[in-house]
Amino acid sequence: MNREKSRQIFEEALTLIPGGVNSPARAFGGVGGVPVVIDRAEGAYLYDVDGNRYVDYVLSWGPMILGHGDPRVKEALAKAVERGVSYGAPTEAENRLASLLAEMVPSIEKSRLVNSGTEATMSAIRLARGYTGRNKIVKFSGCYHGHADSLLVAAGSAAATLAVPDSLGVTPGAASDTIVMQYNDVSGIEELFAERGREIACVIVEPVAGNMGCVPGAPEFLQALRAETEKSGTVLIFDEVMSGFRVARGGAQERYGITPDLTTLGKIVGGGLPVGAYGGRAEIMNSVAPLGKVYQAGTLSGNPLATAAGIATLEAINADPNFYGTISRATERLAKGLTTAASAAGVKVAVQWIGGMSTLFFLSDTDEKVIDWPSASRCEKARFAKFFHALLDGGVYFPCSQFETMFTSVVHTDAVIDETIAVAKDAFNAL
Repeated sequence: MNREKSRQIFEEALTLIPGGVNSPARAFGGVGGVPVVIDRAEGAYLYDVDGNRYVDYVLSWGPMILGHGDPRVKEALAKAVERGVSYGAPTEAENRLASLLAEMVPSIEKSRLVNSGTEATMSAIRLARGYTGRNKIVKFSGCYHGHADSLLVAAGSAAATLAVPDSLGVTPGAASDTIVMQYNDVSGIEELFAERGREIACVIVEPVAGNMGCVPGAPEFLQALRAETEKSGTVLIFDEVMSGFRVARGGAQERYGITPDLTTLGKIVGGGLPVGAYGGRAEIMNSVAPLGKVYQAGTLSGNPLATAAGIATLEAINADPNFYGTISRATERLAKGLTTAASAAGVKVAVQWIGGMSTLFFLSDTDEKVIDWPSASRCEKARFAKFFHALLDGGVYFPCSQFETMFTSVVHTDAVIDETIAVAKDAFNAL
């Protein structure tokens, strides 16, 4: 497949942009080679600058749940553009979007719109600290919550007591109040809270992890988080930037039947435009300025284009009673097809999926599934990279890392999935 124009554009980008990309996730760092430069998208497909077509399982890292170029979203955006692209002042559309969030995710009594998932999680953590008067926060290895300093940390030598900066520019002081624990480890959480629960302002967790690949939280793990945080007066934050509106109408919290204190959202809330939101119990949200003393602001928050696209997306979801059945069936068809194709080729994999999220893991010899970061990190990254490029050459666009999540949409029809499986069969056989 010829991608010469992509190569030329990327080489120019290297002279203008650090690493040639505006987000490291696009850099093909985990698979090698030159990133594909996209020209346009429609339905379930991407088209690059060389005219090649790809079945898209990245979907702008999640938000294009209606597929690319949905006419309802395009119409809403066109009308919004006619009225003006930014005001820096209140609009009625902000109320409508907040109302939809409260209706679809009942734990969100009040919400605040922001401009990204990072801003949402950063703000929610500040709010939890302000509300509780405590400093310590808990996160989990393999969960990514944006690039705020206190969240860019890794487990130190004593995982429950020490975190170390995971990026240059993050000071030891910024990391010192972050406790890093193991995902899906019930006993570890119970021991931590028995010893230090009254010091902890919040626990932030992806109820369905999407940044070590798709790793659903074990029900008993999420239930333990809820029980321990309630006992200690700690705020439980569900980071549903990925899972929100992807695994159920009310997000992972609906699917698991667990009510967090705060929820962070992004991606789909803006229909693919830059947006995020955080919200939860009114008692906690009332601590946010100007009503309370926890400061957070954003000149472009509630941007009229993002709110228009978000409203159109969420209303489209609500209008289709079979929406999540359609997406789940597409994901299941993909997962079973990949599993069967790998087995026929004698390749050891696990395809983990929930709702519209999935990941194909090339397992190590010792693992049967991925439940946490250690088991994810043992997966065969080199084999994934070879498989990724074989798919790309066959016209299928998977996430460019073993540790990213695939997404399906309502326009990923049986024919689209079957096209993917046919390419995957050849790719497995070539490994």
